[in-house]
Amino acid sequence: MRVREDYRTLSGPEKASILLLSLGEEHTSKIFEHMDDDEIIEISQVMSGLGKIKPSVVERLFVDFAEQMTSTNALVGTQDSTERLLLKAGLTSDRIDNIMEEIRGPAGRTMWEKLGNVNEETLGTFLQKEYPQTVAVVLSKLSTDHAARVLSTLPETFALEVINRLLRMETVQKDILDEVEKTLRSEFMTNLARTARRDPHELVAEIFNNMERSAEGRFMGELENSSPDSAEKIRALMFTFEDLVNLVPASLQTLIRAVDKDKLPIALKGAAEALRDLFFSNMSERAGKIMKEDMSAMGPIRLKDVEEAQQYIVNVAKDLEGRGEITIVSGNEEDEMIY
Repeated sequence: MRVREDYRTLSGPEKASILLLSLGEEHTSKIFEHMDDDEIIEISQVMSGLGKIKPSVVERLFVDFAEQMTSTNALVGTQDSTERLLLKAGLTSDRIDNIMEEIRGPAGRTMWEKLGNVNEETLGTFLQKEYPQTVAVVLSKLSTDHAARVLSTLPETFALEVINRLLRMETVQKDILDEVEKTLRSEFMTNLARTARRDPHELVAEIFNNMERSAEGRFMGELENSSPDSAEKIRALMFTFEDLVNLVPASLQTLIRAVDKDKLPIALKGAAEALRDLFFSNMSERAGKIMKEDMSAMGPIRLKDVEEAQQYIVNVAKDLEGRGEITIVSGNEEDEMIY
C-alpha cells in the first residue's frame, strides 16, 4: 500500500476525498446527499485508491481549508465576479448575456421595482412609442410621484389620452399585465442595460488589464504615440500585479486569505523580489515557509501561467476593493496614507 507523504502532489479530488474521510461516515453521508451521482462516483473511486495518508498531509489539508473558511469577510460579489462564476458553471453565452443584462439594469427585484428606478425622461421617451393603454398600465404600477414625472415628459395630446385611459381603466387582467411586462423586459430593459453609459477610458483600461502583458504593452505604446492624453488616463485607471506593493498590511493580509492557495505561489514565482518579500512578511512564519517550499518545488513555470495567476489575483483584489474590504492606492503622493 502506497503512503501519501507530499501534500503538494495531491489533486483536487484527492484533497476532497481525504477531507471527507477525515470527517467520518455520518458527516460525509450528509455531504453526499448534496452531490450528484457522477460526483459521488468520482470521489468514491479516488477514495478507494488513496492508500495510507501521513498525519502531516492531513494536517496541512485542514490548515489550508481552515484558512480559506475563516476568510468569510473576504467573500465578495460584483458583476465581474458573478459573470466569471457563470462562465465557469458552463452556461451558454446567450444565457449569461441575458442574466447579466438583467443584473446590470436598474435595481429592483421585480420589473415594476426596476422601472421605479429608471429616469423619467428615459422611460418617457420609450413610452411615447407605445399605445396609450399600455402607457396607462405602466403608470398605474409606478409610484404616483414617479408617474407624475414620467407623464410630464410626454407630448400633451398623448399625455391627455393616457390620462383618459387611466380614468377608464378597471382591474388589469393578469395576462395583459404579463404581456406588458414581457414587452418592457425584451424591448426596454435589455436595451437600457446594453446602452448604460460607461467611461470609455475605464473600459479600455479593464480590457488592457485582461490582456497578455506583451499585447498590452504593444497597444499602450501605440496609444502613447498617437494619443498621449488618452494613454495617460488609461494607465492611471489600470491596476497591475506590481501595484499590489502599495497595499497596506491589513489589505494585503485580506487578499492573501481570499486567493486560491494554488495560484499564489505561481503568481509570486514571476514577481519582483520586493513584492515577494512583502507577501511573505504578511504571512505567518509557517505559511511563508510552506509557500517558499512550494515555489522551489515547481521548477520552471510558463510565462503565460504566471501572468494568468497574477491576473487572477488582481481580479480578486479589485473585487475586494469593490466591496470595501481593502483599499487600493496608486502610490501617487495624493493617495499617500496617513497613520
